[in-house]
Amino acid sequence: MQFQANRPGASLDHGPVVQAATDGVLDVQQVIERSHQRSSSYGLTRAQRPDMSALSRADLAQALQSSQALFGHAQPVMETLYDQIRNTHSMVILSDSDGTIIHTMGDSDFLAKADRVALGAGGRWSEQLRGTNAIGTALFEQKPTTVHAQEHYLDANRFLTCSAAPIFDHRGQVLGVLDVSGECGSFHKHTMALVRMSAQMIENQLLAGSFPDCITLHFHSRPEFVGTLVEGIATFTPGGRFLAANRSALFQLGLPLAALQSHTFSSLFGMPVSTLFDHYRKAAPGMMALYLHSGIQIHARAEMRLREQYFQNARDALSDAPAPSPMAASTSDAPTTRTARNHHAPARPDLQALDTGDDRMRALIAKLRKVIDRDIPILITGETGTGKEWLAQAIHRDSVRCKTVQARGAGAPFVAVNCSAIPENLIEAELFGYEDGAFTGARRRGALGKIAQAQGGTLFLDEIGDMPLALQGRLLRVLQERAVTPLGSNRVIPVEFALVCATNQPLREMAARHAFREDLYYRLNGLQVKLPALRERSDLPQLAALILRQEGGADAPAFDDETQQLLRAHRWPGNLRQLANLIRTALAMAAGETQIGLRHLPDDFLEEAEAEDPVPMREPASTGSALPATASLQDNEWRAIEQALRAHDGNVSAVARALGVSRNTIYRRLKARH
Repeated sequence: MQFQANRPGASLDHGPVVQAATDGVLDVQQVIERSHQRSSSYGLTRAQRPDMSALSRADLAQALQSSQALFGHAQPVMETLYDQIRNTHSMVILSDSDGTIIHTMGDSDFLAKADRVALGAGGRWSEQLRGTNAIGTALFEQKPTTVHAQEHYLDANRFLTCSAAPIFDHRGQVLGVLDVSGECGSFHKHTMALVRMSAQMIENQLLAGSFPDCITLHFHSRPEFVGTLVEGIATFTPGGRFLAANRSALFQLGLPLAALQSHTFSSLFGMPVSTLFDHYRKAAPGMMALYLHSGIQIHARAEMRLREQYFQNARDALSDAPAPSPMAASTSDAPTTRTARNHHAPARPDLQALDTGDDRMRALIAKLRKVIDRDIPILITGETGTGKEWLAQAIHRDSVRCKTVQARGAGAPFVAVNCSAIPENLIEAELFGYEDGAFTGARRRGALGKIAQAQGGTLFLDEIGDMPLALQGRLLRVLQERAVTPLGSNRVIPVEFALVCATNQPLREMAARHAFREDLYYRLNGLQVKLPALRERSDLPQLAALILRQEGGADAPAFDDETQQLLRAHRWPGNLRQLANLIRTALAMAAGETQIGLRHLPDDFLEEAEAEDPVPMREPASTGSALPATASLQDNEWRAIEQALRAHDGNVSAVARALGVSRNTIYRRLKARH
């Protein structure tokens, strides 16, 4: 299926609003009748017990993995939707494209009733198994569907009322279904509107996350609708070639998705994409006025999610060429692709890049997206080395102020201050700045403090728990007044910045025992997020691959299977910092090779890994002779290795498997012997 635009020529003043309420809504009775006919053809009977079988935990994990992007973008939207229907004897459900439920949240009293019909994670709700129901019928019809009480085909399901909307990707393919189900007595006519709007939010977020290097245009014929759910969203390559659009954009552009694939920014809006870059180089760019081919004016703003070289060279190297033919499409974009692949990943990734598959991190990132640019301070906690500054930099890069300044060809400041690394007698001057002669040793003409340097960007206060109590009051005053006074001066400098703090100390407990100012703690603690330790995360292979690309580029060698197994088993007391240092060392040792093996890892790491789970050598089955009972343990080990080496023609991997130890143990024994 592909999305189709509404009839061309319709007024854009109200079109998307009307569409949100009417697009795709078929006659309800016809939908139910058709579904009942299909249910009968599947061999179902109304009185039969529903299929209660659910996916096993392993199969459910696989289903979640297959719908990873959908789940990641849907989860925060589901939380918001549930907040709106809480205490109505209802639940919010997400299913995949097969009708398998992969996530739910709801009122505890109703969840118990839902379990009786397997309306929970792992339950399968296709029409073939459950007859007429909102999830299965919405998937078949590919339209929003409400099934109320007696409209369910199976009698067992008639205590339910369900409203479901399919979720599409940017190609028009169904990814899954968002559903609200509850007791039929709690039916509310506005539920479907909430579900449809929530599904559209998920689709918009999926679209935004599908193209990391692109121009995203947000537009509508009425400027007040830009930034709302009914805005059109279209994405383009840095050179201006059309990539994708949401349903509101298709409606406003008046073209189906298939037709738009041959268009460019220039052919759609009558101006080269370089004009867009020029507009966002202005000091305070507002919305742009663009004109559709129909002559209708729209108002637009753009997000430049581009790597730096794209923006700097856009006018010269990425001209807005005419629309390529389908055969030439991949070739025309090749320079852009090669540039991205040959350039190292950014040293400071955005939040999307940090979402590497761990559920806790995905939930954490979803929370952060809700508060960025809302003047809410963020407090990051977690063990040492878990990547608190990495996360702070990603928050900064995702902020509107950073993207706006980048669009003008500059860089918004990210100012990091480690409060534990600056001597106590200098931290005040470092933070607040000073005037000439403010103290002995002060620079001539004074110095701008870190707080003032963060103007227009992000101030990151690391190890905030180590800030001296005497300075905490001054910092609190700065945060409240949005102004800083340098040492030795009466001059007041207005400041505006986003604040991110980090600590591995329990600030609340410190505040309770007066080791940290309580009023400052509550001023810093707008949103507190805790980074999981590396040993608790499920995405270590993806994290390692990300760091490998950052440190070694696209052509960096990968870890071999044995090394990956060792990395997954390690407890990582130093967390991400330890992993990053290990990878940097391994890349240096494996220079010119295609894979990183155990021999490339530092000895201290290998010793640490072996000490965590020491495994005694077992006698290889192929030796054919017993070891002397009177020999020392060391001699017995060496004889076992020698015999295994002979039996396996010197293949160290085979020897390690035969003896039940790691290859590194064999290498170390060989090194010690010689």
